[in-house]
Amino acid sequence: MLYEFFITLGSRVISFMYFMGGISNLGIQTVCSIFVPPFKKDRIFEQMKKAGFDSLPIVSLISLFIGFIFALQSAYFMQRMGSEIYIASLVALAIVRELGPVITALIVAGRVGASITAELGSMQVTEQIDALETLATNPIKYLVMPRFLALSLMLPLLTLYSDAIGILGSYMICVFKLGISSSMYLRVTAEALFYKDLFTGLFKTIFFGMIIALVSCYEGFNVVGGAEGVGRATTRSVVFSFIMIIIADCFFTAMFYFIFP
Repeated sequence: MLYEFFITLGSRVISFMYFMGGISNLGIQTVCSIFVPPFKKDRIFEQMKKAGFDSLPIVSLISLFIGFIFALQSAYFMQRMGSEIYIASLVALAIVRELGPVITALIVAGRVGASITAELGSMQVTEQIDALETLATNPIKYLVMPRFLALSLMLPLLTLYSDAIGILGSYMICVFKLGISSSMYLRVTAEALFYKDLFTGLFKTIFFGMIIALVSCYEGFNVVGGAEGVGRATTRSVVFSFIMIIIADCFFTAMFYFIFP
């Protein structure tokens, strides 16, 4: 049993290192391809629409209900201390610094990342990627780079929108349910937020977008086994993206804790 345990552990470690090496290699090639002509702006704008504009409905719905839930849960404790007014500052800080960036990244990873893996995986299974190489077209330049740029640029904008909708949800609960005046809520929220809070939240999302793009494209490029393989790759893409987003968020949170105490 002990022998089998170490064999399994070793194989998992080797697979993880192989995965990280492949992601790093793909990331380096993608960044280098950004500066190599030709520059296909239309493909980048198309991917920006898919990653950003098409994600607005689901981001709006989830962010609004997160604002509702967080305000109600905070009110349960704050009312016992007679401090309902501080719900505004608590919710604003939590959403702008953590909940907004992380929840938005997880939504995009589940929606856009899975779509990217399924699309590229289907192209890999049907040998369309090999056909691109036969036509002297770099698959990384043609397929990965537009998605990489689109997610890196659109995720901060989506997060900013998500922050606003989440705070709006909290505003509705506090004003219409708890009886806090609108002017008081807005004043407390403005006093609680600083530029560093907004910066720390948005800065992380740039790297979250890169993670989603690279993991999704890597899994799509390495699909084997037909339609069943596409399903497995899509599942791995979402799971690995979630894990790496949480790890990256932990790293950046610790880093900003020492930079902006």
